[in-house]
Amino acid sequence: MASSPDVIVIGAGVLGLCTAAELAARGHAVTVIDPGGPNASSIAAGMIAPALESLLEDVSADRAALLKRARDLWPAFAESHGVKLLREGADWRGPDTQAAVARLHVLGFDARLNPLGLTTPDDWRIEVAPALKALARAPGLTVVRGQVVRLTGDARRWRVEAGDGRVWFSPTVVLATGVGEPVAGLPDPAAAAVSAVTPIRGQLTFVSTAPPPRVVRGPGVYAAPCEGGVVIGATMEPGRRDLEPDPVEAERKVAAGLVLLNVTGVAGPTRVGIRGASADGLPLAGASGEPGLHLALAPRRNGWLIGPLVGQVVADGIEGRAPMADAAALDPLRFA
Repeated sequence: MASSPDVIVIGAGVLGLCTAAELAARGHAVTVIDPGGPNASSIAAGMIAPALESLLEDVSADRAALLKRARDLWPAFAESHGVKLLREGADWRGPDTQAAVARLHVLGFDARLNPLGLTTPDDWRIEVAPALKALARAPGLTVVRGQVVRLTGDARRWRVEAGDGRVWFSPTVVLATGVGEPVAGLPDPAAAAVSAVTPIRGQLTFVSTAPPPRVVRGPGVYAAPCEGGVVIGATMEPGRRDLEPDPVEAERKVAAGLVLLNVTGVAGPTRVGIRGASADGLPLAGASGEPGLHLALAPRRNGWLIGPLVGQVVADGIEGRAPMADAAALDPLRFA
């Protein structure tokens, strides 16, 4: 049996679900095809962290401002979709904190020294599992489980075929497939864009301990509060797609995280996710160059931070609205 929603979103990570929820809120009937299993968005700490990401990545003032604008979309987005936004701030504990505070001020962020380092109120977070569930329940959005094996299109519509024989038709498709291989039948330019996304393997570990009041970050490690303890991570290993946890690296990160917090704890399971990154570290969000085919890919490690921005950029493109100012920085054709 075939169905024909207004928009089909292939992929159920944060970029796919943020885009689908944005479109559904604008009145579109949206079907999200979820391949199932854990994705990189579900294996994340949920940090919405423009300040410390800008500090750690030593970004330009323009990039820092873009990340801050992306964060500023979160309050309205969270309220609209029932996502609990935790505006706790974040701590940095590392060398030369006075210079770090000065750098954050130059980039337009608030920060102040504390006895162990610095605190910024500009970094927030969400709880990942409840947020994914809330987005998937958006009115007008239907999530179906399926593995898309072929995508074909003509001047009027796209045909999306699952491995079990189900077929969907829609004039508009959003490809939010993470770091998966290009779907069979994908037009060459879009397939090339998907193939150019660099996989980055990351792992984090749950630790049972007293959670801190906010995220704490230090050189090469972070500890984020969660129910029953903290998650400590995370590695960044470009080019790797394997999902088997590395126990030696996990033990090293956990030890560093506990030192950072000055607590003891009991390590639980380690989880691995594969994120995608473009050549400049920003997502590919917008029209692919093929009529009716749009991309929402490659957020690197800032998927939760930048999800609502990607959703708005893609939705505006689908509706033919004038692009918002930040759309050009995310244009999938910027590398062509």
